[in-house]
Amino acid sequence: QVQLAESGGGLVQAGGSLRLSCAASRRTFGTYPMGWFRQAPGKEREFVAAISRIGTSTYYADSVKGRFTISRDNTRNTLLLQMNSLKPEDTAVYYCAVHAGGNRTSANAYESWGQGTQVTVSS
Repeated sequence: QVQLAESGGGLVQAGGSLRLSCAASRRTFGTYPMGWFRQAPGKEREFVAAISRIGTSTYYADSVKGRFTISRDNTRNTLLLQMNSLKPEDTAVYYCAVHAGGNRTSANAYESWGQGTQVTVSS
């Protein structure tokens, strides 16, 4: 089972940018479709973005479309999330995970979750 570790979170002002990274432990990273989710205090974990095995297909939640970009570098076993024009409502812990199958927008379809990285956007 692949192990994932997120990094790159922090505190940023509204309108700013952050780039999240997710490092995978296995060279087979390129065989997994991947996704980013987030969870704010008191709320359920919600879908942010997903990407196919070789990065040719990407999917976004409506709330981040046009502001966030998911990408991957399979040569470095790394998943990325570029977040621009950040809003206070983007504040959450962000997680990466492996899409094991099924509805790509459902957290139940994912496994091998990382520990998460905190993103805080101040107004």
